[in-house]
Order: sequence, then C-alpha cells, then structure tokens
Amino acid sequence: MSAIYTYWISTGLLVLLYLTSAFFYATRKDWVRSALVELNYPAPYLLTFMIAVKIVGPVAILSRVSGALSDLAYAGIFYHLVLSGMAHLGVGKPKGAMPAAVALVLLAASFATQNAARDIPSPYAPAFGVHQSTHIERNS
Repeated sequence: MSAIYTYWISTGLLVLLYLTSAFFYATRKDWVRSALVELNYPAPYLLTFMIAVKIVGPVAILSRVSGALSDLAYAGIFYHLVLSGMAHLGVGKPKGAMPAAVALVLLAASFATQNAARDIPSPYAPAFGVHQSTHIERNS
C-alpha cells in the first residue's frame, strides 16, 4: 500500500513541477530565452519544443494509454533532467541544477513504484512494485 502512495505522491509532484515549468516557459519567454542562451542552447528553437515536451511527457505518464508510451516518457524526462542538471553544472551554476536533482528523485520513485499503482504494468519497473488485484476469490 505504501508503494501506491509513493507512486501517486511522487508522480503528482513531478507532474506539478513539469506543468509549472511549462507555464513559466510560456509566460516568461524573454527571461527563459536569456537563461537558455546562458546555458549555450539555441533558445529560439528550443523554447517552443521544451514547452511541448514539458506538457506531453507528464500527460503520457498520467494517461497511461500504453505501457510503452509511458516508459518512453519516463526515459525522455530522465534524459531531460540529466542534461538540464549537467548544463547548469557546466556553466558553474550548481543552484540551477537543484530542481533537476529533486525531479530525478521524484522520477525514480514514480518509475520504481508504478506497477503497484497502475493496471498496465511496465516490464522495466522493479518487481517489488507489482499491482495487486482487488479481486477476492471465494472458496466454494
């Protein structure tokens, strides 16, 4: 039961972080563009793409249309967070890497416990998070 709570809390916080970030990217475009330029990224091309990624990834995890799509979203978010953290560290701004580090912890907790809370299992998630059916068998 604690794995189910861990999944929903970590996933909820991760989704909240990503959707808040997407909103921030969409409403403060000039500031985000300048921050991306400081990180040596091509801001004009990356900004719109990142807004879409920050919305589509969490939606794919929450909707769980398919296990493969959800696992792909987990992988994409993982690489985004690692590269984001590395970019901030690479330009000497370790404080900027903190949100990525926190999100990586949330992502790991969500991924590890997803099979305990979701009906469509992931073949890649650890075995300890196996979904237990609520079906009760009767002895006749």
